[in-house]
Amino acid sequence: MYAHVRGIALDGLKANIIKVEVDISNGLPSLDIVGLAGMAVKEARDRVRAALKNSGCPLPLQRITVNLAPADIRKEGSGLDLAIAVGILAAMGEIDSPKIGDYVFVGELSLEGKIKGVSGILSMAVEVNKHTQFDLVVSPENVVEARLNNSLSSVCAGSLSELISILQGKGSFQDDKAEVCKGAEEHKQDVDWSEIYGQQQAKRALEVAAAGGHNAVMVGPPGSGKTLLAKAFAGILPPLSDEESLEVTQLYSLAGLFSEEGKLITRRPFRHPHHTATIAGMIGGGHKMKPGELILANHGVLFLDELPEFSREVLESLRQPLEDRRIVLIRQRGSVEYPARVSLVAAMNPCRCGFFGDGAITCTCTPTQVSHYRNRVSGPLMDRMDIQIEVPRLSYDKLKKNSPNPEKTEEVKKRVEKTRGIQSKRYGKNKTNAEMTSRETKEICRLDDRGEKLLRHVFDARGLSARAHDRILRVARTIADMSDSENIHPAHLAEALNYRTLDRQIEH
Repeated sequence: MYAHVRGIALDGLKANIIKVEVDISNGLPSLDIVGLAGMAVKEARDRVRAALKNSGCPLPLQRITVNLAPADIRKEGSGLDLAIAVGILAAMGEIDSPKIGDYVFVGELSLEGKIKGVSGILSMAVEVNKHTQFDLVVSPENVVEARLNNSLSSVCAGSLSELISILQGKGSFQDDKAEVCKGAEEHKQDVDWSEIYGQQQAKRALEVAAAGGHNAVMVGPPGSGKTLLAKAFAGILPPLSDEESLEVTQLYSLAGLFSEEGKLITRRPFRHPHHTATIAGMIGGGHKMKPGELILANHGVLFLDELPEFSREVLESLRQPLEDRRIVLIRQRGSVEYPARVSLVAAMNPCRCGFFGDGAITCTCTPTQVSHYRNRVSGPLMDRMDIQIEVPRLSYDKLKKNSPNPEKTEEVKKRVEKTRGIQSKRYGKNKTNAEMTSRETKEICRLDDRGEKLLRHVFDARGLSARAHDRILRVARTIADMSDSENIHPAHLAEALNYRTLDRQIEH
């Protein structure tokens, strides 16, 4: 006796439709699962056996072989439980095989036969939607998430026995009336732009970073407002586009962080990991190859406070993803590619005690200690920071005195959105100036004779790298866009160069 059904399994952010083949033949009673199955899939033998028994359909005393095709793709997770159970039922003759050909089944089975939810449903729904002839069968826990994909027909059943009755023509799928929300509720910002006194240069620099998607690092003594600026920075970022929103929600679903309310994420992520984070926690990995903080910050911001306190290995692991805008995790079981289109915002003290260069408090560090502390952030990583600014201590008068009409977050956000709109028209897609290729930088960031002369002088005087050269031009392009200027003028370039003042101080 033979039957086959369709299930689905995740491979990183991508999902693969799996053909679950079941053969029942004479022999010693057994249930074998083949086809490069992971540990969780192999454990499905016991879950499926118990779920079928408790649903009134015990396994026959025969040899049962389950093949998961294609066999060269590794299958992980418990989401294939339901497909395996339905395939066995079809091979047993309990349900009509032609009736199940229109469905892709996904769900974990409890021992009593309940269908439980799994993570990553949105990625599965996106893949099934490419095959318009199929409907997705999920648990009630996952149906709202599956229906976030508008054009996909998805249904749900609460238990295996209920699904058996439906496939036998004795019932119908649950008509879940839950409203599918297309946008997450806007959360009130912890820090408004107007609440930050002084630090006008830092605020301007962060606005440029937000407008062009640039990386930025702030250096200053403790209490100068670096963390406050970073928190306010999150509020001036524009909302995600529909495509970006879907991709971010897929990543959070895959990581098991999807909201129970089933809402698409529309705000750009702002991840703030502690400096004790491991490499796996930062870039992802582990047994299930789950995304880390860098990947969860996709299309948003990764904020690293106390930058030199992170381990050297963690910081160096960020270098390639920041350049490539993606990351490939390679482990023993295979490789998985994730997007990493992030803006890195970092904050650090000028030395271990924090008061090097502070006019009010004397630094207690020796020159060797200062050098050692700063060298914990390597030159190549600092070279990838488009904007490098000092955040000095505020005097009492500046702390108490603010401008009569301070700009609020919404005002700055509108300017950022306008500038990003210019970039979207230029590139024809949701792309920022920071993501320009070298070829695009040469074509789009042309300088006049005065600009070339200025950049040549600074480039040779500071010993800048080719990477720094391109990043300066991209920042200058963003500043020009903010001024509604078609060309990059020397004033735009001069401001961009002013944001690289830390090159000589931190690189050794």
